[in-house]
Amino acid sequence: MIDELTKAAGRPVSRETLEKIERYAHLLREESSRQNLVSSATLDTLWERHVLDSAQLCRYETRPEASWLDIGSGAGFPGIVIACIVAGRCTLLEPRRLRAEFLHRVVDSLRLEAEVLCSKAEHVSGKYDLITSRAVAPLAKLLGISQHLSTRKTRWVLPKGRGALSELAEAKRTWQGMFHVERSVTDAQSFIVVGKGVRAKT
Repeated sequence: MIDELTKAAGRPVSRETLEKIERYAHLLREESSRQNLVSSATLDTLWERHVLDSAQLCRYETRPEASWLDIGSGAGFPGIVIACIVAGRCTLLEPRRLRAEFLHRVVDSLRLEAEVLCSKAEHVSGKYDLITSRAVAPLAKLLGISQHLSTRKTRWVLPKGRGALSELAEAKRTWQGMFHVERSVTDAQSFIVVGKGVRAKT
């Protein structure tokens, strides 16, 4: 497992980090009996479908100890996995109270350098070095609700599955910046939109 995690993250991963992620997976499975955090069909493939898919986003870290923002963290993907791996502080936004409470318990249990905010992106302030989000909203809408949390140097790292190219084409009608698309290392048919200098067209 540690070799798979290292390969996905694109960096050495310690045994301690692996143990934290395994503990998180255990807590997630326990909580899934109380609330629907992830599809029950993916619980058996949690490692491949969610953990490694989240870990690969660490490849795009701009510098050691950069700050991360995960919008719509849900069950904790990718935010909790990223917080286990990187040195920088991670902020997880989750507007649903029960899910936010679960994320708080995970952060406390694993002693992560992270904070959980039970809020929507529109109601949060601050600036972050990296912003990510998984399956929250189409790209154009996501940029609209969260662009105020970025600077010209912020890197956006957005898993967009098989619809990445079409979402990016649509977003470029109203947004500008330096965008490119990277192929997922966990699914050859899925892609990640990477952006910088993102701003609305005038």
